[in-house]
This record gives sequence, C-alpha cells and structure tokens, in this order.
Amino acid sequence: MLEVTDLEVAYGDVGALWGVSLHVDAGTIVSLVGANGAGKTTLLRTVSGLLKPKAGDVRLAGQSLVGKSPQEIARMGIAHVPEGRGLFRQMTVLENLELGAFQPKARPRTKELLDKAYALFPRLKERTHQKAGSLSGGEQQMLAIARATMSEPSLLILDEPSLGLSPLVVQQMFALIQTLHGQGVTILLVEQNIHQALKVADYAFVLQTGSLVMQGTGAELIADPEIQKAYMGVLE
Repeated sequence: MLEVTDLEVAYGDVGALWGVSLHVDAGTIVSLVGANGAGKTTLLRTVSGLLKPKAGDVRLAGQSLVGKSPQEIARMGIAHVPEGRGLFRQMTVLENLELGAFQPKARPRTKELLDKAYALFPRLKERTHQKAGSLSGGEQQMLAIARATMSEPSLLILDEPSLGLSPLVVQQMFALIQTLHGQGVTILLVEQNIHQALKVADYAFVLQTGSLVMQGTGAELIADPEIQKAYMGVLE
C-alpha cells in the first residue's frame, strides 16, 4: 500500500533522513521506533506532504505523493493524527468529529460514521457537546483518532498516541488501536513506548539518526537482545 524509497529529507542544510526505504502492507500495523531525534516524525510529516523530500519517492497504492499538498494527500486516503493531537479546542466533540468527514465520499454518511466513532469511543458520546479543550488527555487523544477515522482513510498515521497519558489510559489506547486494526484499518505508528509499539506491530522498522538500522516482525524485534538493551532498559 505505502512504499517509501530512498527518502532523503533535510531542514535547510541539516540532514534528517538518509536513504530510508520502508513499506506498509494493507491491513497491517507497522511501527516506526527509535530514540528521540531519530527522524520518525520527520518521516511521517514527509509522507503526509508537510515536508518535501530532497530525494526519493513516497507512493500510496502506486501513486507518487511527492509534490502533492497535504490536502491532496488527505483526499487520496491518508489521515495523520499528529503529536499534540491538532484538535480545535474551542469546538465541541461533535463539531470536531463532523470536521473529520470532509471527504466527498464521507460527507453524505456523516451520521453513520459518527455512530461508528461513538461505538468505538463511547466516552466521546457522553461528551458530545463538551468543548475539546476541556477533555482529559486520554479523551483528547481518543477524539483525535476518532476524527481521523471519520474520513475512512486507507492509511491512518499515528504520531506518539500515548504521549503524556497515564499507564492505564495507555493500555486503553493500544486496545483501541488493535480494535481499529481488527476492523481492517492500516496503521503506521510512531510511539515512544517501544514495548507496546512492537507488541501490536505486524512489522516494524528501527530508525537511528536518520537511517534505518533494523527491521523485522514485531515479535522478532521485541525478542532481539540489541533492541532490549538499547530501548527497553534490559541489561546484559
């Protein structure tokens, strides 16, 4: 579904990604892990059209995304939930969700899609008329993901969905991600909680200072001694 080939990205003269190639197959969860500053968010922002690559290609279902605007890429079927969530804090839960149904194919089915979102996130239904800015951190993250699903994306990009959440809410968040996966949603995930990210992943890639250094199934990487030592605090 998504193919990234030999991607190079820079901020001015400062390189951020060098020759990165990865793939996301339809119906899978792919996790992108690595230390802070490894280039994970840069890669997501490039896929979404928020950053332009110096070299390389990004293709969705065979179509190149390079040179397209974020709006065009969203219309092609990519929904990006950024770190920080990007909610309209002075608008209600319902208003935020309705904004998510911007795709021509989704707009006539807004009520049906709302019902699906509320079924997946029942807490949001209880807070339909509450302003987004007054929700808890976990509820705001649920709203950001629910709003993204309103466009029925072919690829859902999640950047640090557990950031700042309590351990209990983190468990709930990953259960919801697995539920979405079970419904056939393809997910590209960047996550600071590497154990959880690998646990839910069908496949994963490890970024280090802008380059891919390792890849494998989630199960393979979670059992790898180097991954355990570098990212999970396991001592030799």
